[in-house]
Amino acid sequence: MQQGYFSKEYTFMMIKPDAVKAGHSGAILKRIEEEGFQIRALKRLRLTKEQAMGFYAVHSARPFFGELTDFMASGPVIAAVLERDNAVAHWREVIGATDPAEAAPNTIRKLFAKSKGENAVHGSDSKENAAIETAFFFSGLELVGQ
Repeated sequence: MQQGYFSKEYTFMMIKPDAVKAGHSGAILKRIEEEGFQIRALKRLRLTKEQAMGFYAVHSARPFFGELTDFMASGPVIAAVLERDNAVAHWREVIGATDPAEAAPNTIRKLFAKSKGENAVHGSDSKENAAIETAFFFSGLELVGQ
């Protein structure tokens, strides 16, 4: 996936099973639009354990990998590609710290996360990872530019 497809920077985000199950998807999607993001691709799906392991392969040596991938396969998720100026950094600011106890007020994780492990949303941490993560979930035909 090439950045040139979009007129501005893009990032990947996912609403995790805990937030989907709790009924927070609509509020999170509303917040995305309020923050000036354009949603360029969106889908709801349920990851298998193997797919979750593939997506989070970068963490495979970490002690929480099994718990993380079990959690991510435990229910539906909503995956999306978001576009706006400074998309990666702005989305990371909007979602807040991984641990909701440490997240700034009014961030998505402060508002909707249950714990450090069930933290409501995922956000790419770099432009490079945004491209990798977008390609994991979406084909070029599913990305809708302006």
